[in-house]
Amino acid sequence: MAFVFSEGIREANPHLKLVSATPITAGCRMIKSAHELDCMRLACRATLLVYRAVAQSLHPGMTTADVHQLISAAYHRVGFEGEASLNVDEYTAVPHGSRMPQTLGEGSILMLDDGCSVEGYQSDITRTFVLGKPSDKMLSVFDLVRRAQTAALHAARPGTPTADVDAAARKVIVDGGYGPGFKYFTHRVGHGIGLDGHEWPYFVHHNMYGWDLNPRLAAGMTLSDEPGIYIPGQFGIRLEDDLVVTENGAELLTPQCPSLEEPFANVS
Repeated sequence: MAFVFSEGIREANPHLKLVSATPITAGCRMIKSAHELDCMRLACRATLLVYRAVAQSLHPGMTTADVHQLISAAYHRVGFEGEASLNVDEYTAVPHGSRMPQTLGEGSILMLDDGCSVEGYQSDITRTFVLGKPSDKMLSVFDLVRRAQTAALHAARPGTPTADVDAAARKVIVDGGYGPGFKYFTHRVGHGIGLDGHEWPYFVHHNMYGWDLNPRLAAGMTLSDEPGIYIPGQFGIRLEDDLVVTENGAELLTPQCPSLEEPFANVS
């Protein structure tokens, strides 16, 4: 129930004691069934197919508005409701992007982010790639981000504190020279995903639900795994896939991005 309605009920019934049901509903929603996972896998696959089709259609001189039209047409073709943001060059260094009009150029670095919905279940995927030949610095940053995503994936397993997964990814980036702390990797490594694009739990230090001060992973939880490095005034690289915690570890719902030069080489 939206806050505005619950507060209206509270004000109209001062004799009642209303309490939040979030500890129950969030606990139920954090653990996904086999069917829920099937929906999320399909949403993730559809998103990558859309991204690949859009990427193959890009050329210098196009604007972000042009690309958004391509994205809309592609999602219409696959039959799901979805959207994506595109950021170009220095705007990729802004983690949540910019609404400023942007134009693609030869050698531009591009960041596509967002997802779609299948029976209400969400995907959230980011791919960063270059319209042309990437620089050596871009390639080295991508390698660090990919290794950080892999470190988070390997750290995620039942019983592990959610903060430890963020720490595993962040250590790779800091050890690679992009630290300390949140200086260049400016956000948590991931968030829960399911019926909402952002829900419990979260991969971050001081992750508290209010009813659980030390949350730990359990089999069936689904979260994004999205480390990034953002260099102000230059560029940013984020690699985001969604993962599911299994009985013995974790697995991505989509193939991991193989390279900055061929980000969709393993999409089928």
